[in-house]
Order: sequence, then C-alpha cells, then structure tokens
Amino acid sequence: MAADNGSKRLSEAAIEGNVTTLLELLRQDPMLLARVNLNDFNETPLHVAALLGHVGFVDEILKRRPQLAKELDSRRFSALHLAAAEGFVEIVKLLLRVDAGMCFVCNQDGRNAIHLAAVRGRLDVLAELVRVRPAAARMAVDGGGTVLHLCVKYNQVEALKKLIETVAVDDSHFVNAQDDYGFTILHLAVSMKQLQAVEYLINHTRIKVNAKTTNGLTALDILTQSHRDLKDMDIAETLTAANAIRTTPKKPPSSSMSQSSSSPSSCVSKMEKTQSWKWLLSAVFHNGDWWFFNQKSEWLRKQDSLMVVASLIATMAFQAGVNPPGGIWQDDKASGNPNQPAGTSIFAGKHLQTYNKFLVFNTMGFMTSLIAILMIITGLPEKRIFMRVLIVTMWIAVSSMAYTYGYSIRFFTPRAPKLSGSGTPSGADSVIFLIAILVAIVATSSIGLFLIGKLFYVHSRQNKSTKQPVPSEQI
Repeated sequence: MAADNGSKRLSEAAIEGNVTTLLELLRQDPMLLARVNLNDFNETPLHVAALLGHVGFVDEILKRRPQLAKELDSRRFSALHLAAAEGFVEIVKLLLRVDAGMCFVCNQDGRNAIHLAAVRGRLDVLAELVRVRPAAARMAVDGGGTVLHLCVKYNQVEALKKLIETVAVDDSHFVNAQDDYGFTILHLAVSMKQLQAVEYLINHTRIKVNAKTTNGLTALDILTQSHRDLKDMDIAETLTAANAIRTTPKKPPSSSMSQSSSSPSSCVSKMEKTQSWKWLLSAVFHNGDWWFFNQKSEWLRKQDSLMVVASLIATMAFQAGVNPPGGIWQDDKASGNPNQPAGTSIFAGKHLQTYNKFLVFNTMGFMTSLIAILMIITGLPEKRIFMRVLIVTMWIAVSSMAYTYGYSIRFFTPRAPKLSGSGTPSGADSVIFLIAILVAIVATSSIGLFLIGKLFYVHSRQNKSTKQPVPSEQI
C-alpha cells in the first residue's frame, strides 16, 4: 500500500516538476525508481517530465537512475522521442549525455528522435541530434523515404535546409534518395505545390531535376498531371529554367521510318505535323496541360460555380424574354396600330429590326444555359468531347448575354440630334449606345484574344519542355 502511494506521489511530482518532492520520496524509499517499471508499463516519470519540459526533474532522475533513458512506453517512445518532438533542447542534451545511441531507436511508426524533430520543425533540437549522431538522420522511414521526405511532406522547409546543410551538403545520393514509389524530395515537393522547397532544391542542392519515379514520371510530368493551383506557373518556370523535361510515350518504329528519316528537317517536320493538333486542342480545352488529360482538372471541380453562372444566365434570359425591355402595350389603342394589340412588345413596335436581333441573342443565351445546366445535372461521361461541348456552350451563353445587353440599351437610349449638311436634324446613336455595343464586342473578342494568347503560351512552353533534338542515328 505504501509502495502504491509512493508511485502515485512520484507521478504527481513528475507532472508538477517538483524536485523537492522527488528527493523526499527517494529519501523515504531509495528503491522507488527501480520499481517504477514493475507497476506501470505505459510511461515512466522520466517520460512525463521530458514531455512537460521539467529540466531539473529530468536531471535529478538521470543522476539516480540513468537506465530510465532507455525505457520505452507502450508506443515505443523513449524520453528522447518526447523531448525532441516538443523541442526541449536542454532535456535532449541531458538524455544524449547518458546514452546518445537512443537516437537510433524508432517508435512504433518507425521514426527516431531526429524524424520527430524534423516533422515538428524543432530546429535547435535537430541541430543537436545531428551533431551528436549524424548517422541517425540517414535512417529510412516507413515507405522507404528519408527524413528529407518527412520535411517536405510536413512542409518544414527550414528543417529541410538545416538537414541538407549539415548532413548532405556534399552528398548528392542522400538528397536524391527515393522512396518505395521512386519519389525523390523534388517529386514530392512538386506534387504538394511547395514552391519554396522546389526553388531551394533546384537552386541550392544537387537534386536531379529529371529523375524518374517507378512509373517513369519526371517532376514536370507530375506537375502537369496534378490538380491545378495558383503556384503551378511559378513551379513550372523554376523547373523549366533548370532544364526539366517531360517524358513522352515512345512509338514503335514503322517500316517506312528508314525512308522518311533521310534528313533531319523531314523528321522534325513530321513530328510537328502529328503533334500540332494535339497541343492545339489541349491548350484550348485542357487548361494548357499539353494533351495529358487530367480527370481532376480545376474546371471540373468547380461544377457548383458553373451551375450558378448557367442558372443566372438562364434566369436573366427568361426574364428578358417574357418581359422585354420597354414593357408591353397595356391597351389595344395605346400603340395606334391595330397590328400591335395589348400584351405585345413595345420594343418590337418601335424598333422591329433591333428587337429581332435582341430576341435571337437572348434565345441563344437561354437555350445554351439550359443545355449547360442539364449537362452538369446529369453528369458528364468521361469523354473529352462532352467536356469541350460544355466549355463552348458557356462561351456562347456569356457572349449572347453581352449582345442582348447591347441591343437592350440601344432601345432605351434616345437618339442624339445631329445636324446634316442641309441644316436639318437627323438621328444619330448616342455615345451611351456606342459604349454598350463596344462592351458586347469586347466581351466576344476577348475570348478569341484569350485563346490566341493561350495557344502561344502553351506552344512556347511545349518547345522548352518536350521538344527533343532528332537522334543522330536517324539522321
């Protein structure tokens, strides 16, 4: 009973970091620390004190029972694991003085103290552990990666820099180590869109930019096939500046290759002809991913936004159709024309030609928006043609509403008087109407300008990343 009471008081003292209570308990029972593991297999008072950062308590226990530094709890955590994860560098130093070999001990997740310090970004602890046992930093983790993979995975760029500068400053093999999937830390950084890590690895290490995974993918391949992000352009420029390339499927040689490869110019010309239509369609419809179709592309993940836009256009077009600009005649005699009874459009009675144009564009916007809504609701088959149809449908809907707005403004806007050569006033479109038509034209032409600019951009990027010289054996 007294022993149980002493163990309970010892646990409370460890939580509080009360050295006075510890010394009093040891004076009453000198064997208390020796019996501590016989009663509790979860954690020792040293584990508790190391986890909570009680330096004095840890120092006192290690002086009297240094063997506790080797004890592991039920998850195979040592006191060094806990102190390293929490960043208590003074406790780490005390534990290393007792047994530096504990740096190599791994917990149930296969991680040692250096791995935990790197994951948590404890730079001071990391520096101390690497200084004492640098070989522990080279231990593999579960999945075949290294501590550098953990730094990238948990976005600890400063820890990554610290480790490379202290352990792998001249060791390109360690920097280019691959996990079980063939991923280097550059592959991992690109896939996780970590621009800072990518720039550091390319500019300050000996990382192999064109290393391939077990699936034969380079870092640029992974960027192209991953989901779209605002950092993609900066990452792509960084990789391209380092002469990164993309892998392309190799085609089996044909029987006519020897005849058609008599000159370098003919070879290059045929390659460009067969690939030109592919990058053209890819640039227009696949967000510039160079014909490597991505099933999780950005526009597909924004179906809710597309639905909102299509629904808004449909609502606007429907309202404009049943309630045209200018309203309707309220009386059969109000128009002064027997062919324009009550309920017909005032717009049509005043400017029939303009009304017809308005009605055409409004109907186009209404129908195309309904088509887009139905396509999104029913779900698109995994065929590129359906996705292209949806994109073109939304373009037509937006452009149609721009022209509808222009013709509506034309009806509302009065004609400004203008003197002719004979001195009599003649009707002329006002500045407001001209601005409205200009807005409609700009809305339509901007799509064409956007596509042209995108084509030039993708073509230039493709030339940098995928265009390879003709092999000398084919010349």
